[in-house]
Amino acid sequence: MVGRGGRPLALAILCTLLFLTFLDNTVVSVALGDVQISLKANVTDLQWVVGAYALTFASLMLACGMIGDELGRKEVMLAGAATFCAGSVLSALAPNVQVLIAGRAVMGLGAAASEPGTLSMLRHLYPDAKARSRAIGIWAGTSGFALAMGPVIGGVLTGLWSWRAIFWFNLVFGLTVLIIAALILPDSSDPTAARVDTAGTLLGAGALATFVFAIIDAESAGFGAAAVIALLCASAVLGVAFVWRERRAANPLLDLRYLRVPQFTTANIAAFCTYFATFAIFFFTALYLVEVVSLSGYKLALVFLPMTALMIVSSVLAGRWTALVGPRWSITIGCLLMAAGLFLAVGYLNPHPSYGPLVIALSLAGIGIGTTVVPVTSSVLNAVPAERSGMAASATNTSREIGAVTGVAILGSLVYSRLVSNLVAAMNHLGIPASFHAQAITDIETGAIPKNANYGIFQHLVDEVLTAAYAAFKSGLDAALYLSGGLVLFAALLALITLRTHPVDAGS
Repeated sequence: MVGRGGRPLALAILCTLLFLTFLDNTVVSVALGDVQISLKANVTDLQWVVGAYALTFASLMLACGMIGDELGRKEVMLAGAATFCAGSVLSALAPNVQVLIAGRAVMGLGAAASEPGTLSMLRHLYPDAKARSRAIGIWAGTSGFALAMGPVIGGVLTGLWSWRAIFWFNLVFGLTVLIIAALILPDSSDPTAARVDTAGTLLGAGALATFVFAIIDAESAGFGAAAVIALLCASAVLGVAFVWRERRAANPLLDLRYLRVPQFTTANIAAFCTYFATFAIFFFTALYLVEVVSLSGYKLALVFLPMTALMIVSSVLAGRWTALVGPRWSITIGCLLMAAGLFLAVGYLNPHPSYGPLVIALSLAGIGIGTTVVPVTSSVLNAVPAERSGMAASATNTSREIGAVTGVAILGSLVYSRLVSNLVAAMNHLGIPASFHAQAITDIETGAIPKNANYGIFQHLVDEVLTAAYAAFKSGLDAALYLSGGLVLFAALLALITLRTHPVDAGS
C-alpha cells in the first residue's frame, strides 16, 4: 500500500532522494579551491575528497540493492539516508582534510544503500507497464538533473559562506527527505530474494579500490614503485577472481550473461566514458578557474549555469527522442557533442579567458552529457527482463561511479605528472636550487603561496614560479581534456556500430 499522498508524492520522494545522492558527485567540485586553501590540501587530497564518495558508492551499490530486496527496500533506503546525513555532519565539521575524506566515504556508503531502492520501489508503485515506463523516465532524468545542478548549487553555497555550507545543505536536505520518506513510502521487500553475494561484493570492491589507490599513489611514488606494482597486481588478481566468482555464483552480484547484449554492455561503457570525461570539467576545469583565474564561487556558478540549463533541457528532449528512435543515435550524438565541447574548451582556458567562447564550449559539452544520460539508462533497462531492472539500473549507476572515481584518479595522475615535470623544468631554468623544488611544489599545490602577497626582493622570482606553475597546470589540463574527449569519441563510435533498435536476448 502507498502511504499518504499517493503515487505521485512517493515518486517525488524517491526522485528527491536520488537527486541528493547524485548531486554529491559534482556539488563539491567547485569548492575544491576553497577546501585546498582552508585545509592546506594538496592535489592528491582533493582527488580523494571526490574519489572517496564515488569509490564507496560504486563498490557497494549492487550489494546494497540485493540487501534491500531481501531485508526491505524502505528500511535499507532510510538507513542509507541516515548514514548520508551522518557523513555530511562529519564532513561539515572536518578539522582537516583526512576527516573530510572519511566523511565523504561515509556519505558514499549512505548513497549506495539508499539509491538502488529508488528504482526497485517503482516497480511496486507502478505495476502498469506504461505508467512505470513514464516513472522510470522521470527517475532517469533526475540523475542527469542532479549532475547538472551540482556546480551551480555548490558555487552559490561556497560564495554565501564556504565549502562547509555544502554539507550543512546536504544534512538539512537529507533529514527532510528522510522524515517524509519514512511517513510516505510503502514497505517493500521480496521474500524470495536471493541472498547477498558477499564474496562478489568483496572481490569487486577490492579490485576497484586497489586500482584507484595504485593510480593515485603513483602520482608521487611513480609507477615503478614496489607498492604501486603490488597494488596493480592485486587489482588484476581480484578482478579475475570477481569474474570467476560471478560466472559460478547461484545469485551473482552482476549477471555476466548480459555482457553479450550490446544494449547492456555498450550503454554501460558509454556511462563509464561520459562520467570519466565529466570530471575533466567538474574537477580540473573548475579547479583551474578557481586557482588560476581566481573566480569566486558566485562567478564559477555563473560560468556553469548555461551548461547546467542546457544539460537539463537536452536530457528532457533526449528522453522523448529516445522513446521514438531508440538509444543508438541519442548516445552517439550526445557523445560527439560532449567530445566537441571538451576539445573546444582547450583553446579557451587560459589565465584571462574570454568567457563567451568558454561558456559556449562548456555548454556544448553539457548538451552532450544531457543527451547521453537518459538513453544510457533506458537502453540498459530495455535489455533485461523487468525482474532484473534493479540489477540493470544499479549496474549502470555503478559504471557511472567507476567512471567518476577512475577519471579523477587517472586524469589527476596525468595533470599532476605534467604539473611537476613542467614546474621542475621551469625552476631549473630560473636557477632555483633542487633542494627547494619539493617545498615549492608542495606550497603551490596547497595554496600556501598567495598571489597578491608582497615578497620583497624575491617578488620577481615568486611571480616567475607561479607563472610557470599555471602554465604547467594548463598543460596537464589540456592533456586531460584531450584524453577525455578521445574516450567519449570511442563511446560514440561503439554506440554507432553496436547498438540496434531491438535488444538481443542474452541467451542467443
